[in-house]
Amino acid sequence: MTTYMREINERYMSLSKGVDETIDSWFLMNSPGPVFSIVALYLMIVLKIGPTFMKNRQPYQLKKIMVAYNAFQVCYSIWMCRTSWRESRITDTLMSKKCEIHRTREQSLALYSGAWFYFFSKIIDLLDTCFFVLRKKQNQVTFLHVYHHTITALFSWMYLKYAPGEQGVVIGILNSGVHIIMYFYYMVAAMGPQYQKYLWWKKYMTSIQLIQFVLIMAYMVTIALKGCNMPKTLTFFFIANTMIFLYLFGNFYKRTYKTKNGGATKAAIQAANGLGCIPSKAFLSQGDQMKRLIDNNNNTIKSTKAE
Repeated sequence: MTTYMREINERYMSLSKGVDETIDSWFLMNSPGPVFSIVALYLMIVLKIGPTFMKNRQPYQLKKIMVAYNAFQVCYSIWMCRTSWRESRITDTLMSKKCEIHRTREQSLALYSGAWFYFFSKIIDLLDTCFFVLRKKQNQVTFLHVYHHTITALFSWMYLKYAPGEQGVVIGILNSGVHIIMYFYYMVAAMGPQYQKYLWWKKYMTSIQLIQFVLIMAYMVTIALKGCNMPKTLTFFFIANTMIFLYLFGNFYKRTYKTKNGGATKAAIQAANGLGCIPSKAFLSQGDQMKRLIDNNNNTIKSTKAE
């Protein structure tokens, strides 16, 4: 038993040792314990404790908090983009055939520091789900949402701990840029119904996410083909998870937006089947036309009430 415990302790200590002692001394970076504990607590809160706590309670009204939180996220993401661009030699990283760019110790620490702030932003992002729970929006606590938040927190920690360097800068800049757009949308949405008319571009956010994942995957594959000094296991883990994100976000886009476009047609098919007949193309076309007429009528009524 003693030998077994000693072996476990030795393996844990090996995981606690990263590539740089300075990084190991930073907050949450000494060992895997703290970040895994945070993620485990997050999962318990959003999947079990939170829903149970809110079961017999009214949703919390968090309008001001949500606006402030999302405004902070926009500013933080802008700062992250600016810092990453300034501290990295992004053009050299993308164009060079070599994987590693020569840096002084001071320049390397500045790059590592930016990576830590990026990792910490993923810990802050976990609050997104907590707000859903407190507002009783449990339908938005989907597998896609929880998986994405969980993996990105662990993903960014592992990168900083075991493979910090130029390779992660491109991903950080891309992701922070997407977050500027995403949290700006959430900020405007949190301001109230009167601002909904400015959010016509909602569906394009998922498209932007998908483009981001395609670019990230292409970049990670390039790193793998170059034979960069990055653990292959970690590289393939990143590629595999990016593919999972592509599938999940693509499925979400298809289910959310493509299904809505065919909503009237599906309703017509179901109604016709219930009557024991097969709907014709003309009938289905009329169903879509009827849906457009109803939508136009509803918009007219809303405009009249607003006046």
